[in-house]
Amino acid sequence: MSMWNKKEDTPAPRPASVPPAPPPAPEIKKEPTPVSSTPFRAPDAEARNAATIGKSVRIVGQIFAKEDLYVDGDVEGTIESQENKITIGPNGRVQASIRARDVIILGQVQGNVETSDKVDIRKDAKLVGDITTARISIEDGALFKGSIDIKKPEPKVSTPTPVATPPRPVETTSHTPANTGAAATTTR
Repeated sequence: MSMWNKKEDTPAPRPASVPPAPPPAPEIKKEPTPVSSTPFRAPDAEARNAATIGKSVRIVGQIFAKEDLYVDGDVEGTIESQENKITIGPNGRVQASIRARDVIILGQVQGNVETSDKVDIRKDAKLVGDITTARISIEDGALFKGSIDIKKPEPKVSTPTPVATPPRPVETTSHTPANTGAAATTTR
């Protein structure tokens, strides 16, 4: 026998009482998920799809939104979302004029509110300011101080679109050198 001969490696028989080791689990890497320090608790399902200003946020200035907005923090200035809904949450403290399609108030608002559809002042809400709206709802327990101007929504009148008419041919007159002078007069 030579030194270079290889022994065949045969697996050692395992005792029947020891189960085979499971294959190692593949390592799964997860991206860290951003976590808010305050959980978001919207009062209704629709507010969950809105942009949110949390209760620990304070904004001084103008807010223009093109989506629904849920304000649960402090805002001073103006809030505008003409085609959408603005909800002032129970922790919301707003010193601003608000313009939107719909406004729901659960917190405190000091300022004028103007909507094209509806203002909804919920129980325990406080609004000091004037309201201009088509519809309004004030629950028992809400505080409101100001005036209300109910405006009927303007009906959306579809104006007929003008029918494009084909251009008319332009009449041209040719001027000859004899015809360019003053009008001819005839004498008898």
